[in-house]
Formats: sequence, structure tokens, C-alpha cells
Amino acid sequence: MSQKPGYWIAHVHVTDPESYARYVEGARAAFEKYGAEFLARGGRHAELEGAQGRERHVVIRFASYQQALDCYGSPEYQAARKHRENAGEATLTIVEGL
Repeated sequence: MSQKPGYWIAHVHVTDPESYARYVEGARAAFEKYGAEFLARGGRHAELEGAQGRERHVVIRFASYQQALDCYGSPEYQAARKHRENAGEATLTIVEGL
């Protein structure tokens, strides 16, 4: 039986572009290490239901749910995440794919 993919789904409102840029740069090593594939990052969107107001939407695919979790918990990602903490508001969900 093959593993099911894992996905990061994030909705972000950036208030400090400089700090957010440092987060993006720092997170690159973790994403490369865990084989992240960006499926959506920014771009056009339509918010149709629920809480709104976050202009950046990101979907990242990993080969497995466990890889998605491991990437988030990695020292590389956690170091980068510190730059994002005060750079805006975000929600991040990790979900197992079909």
C-alpha cells in the first residue's frame, strides 16, 4: 500500500513584508529537505465563505503526511518560523490527502 500525500494549507495576512521575506528565505531549506511541492502560493483567489481577509493562500504537497509533519517540526523550519511570528497573521493546517 502506498503512502498518502500530506498537504500544508495556509492562509496568511502579511503585516511586515521584511520579516516575512526572511521567513520565506529561511524556510526554503526545510522545504527542499522534505520534498515540498508548492501547488498554490499567492495568486488570484475568491473568498466565498467563512472568515476572510487573508490575501495569501498557500498549498504545499509532500510525499506523505508524515513528511509534512516532519517538515513543520524540523529545526530548519522552526528557525524560519520565528521570522513569521510577528510578520502577520496565519493559519496552517496539515492534512492527509487521498
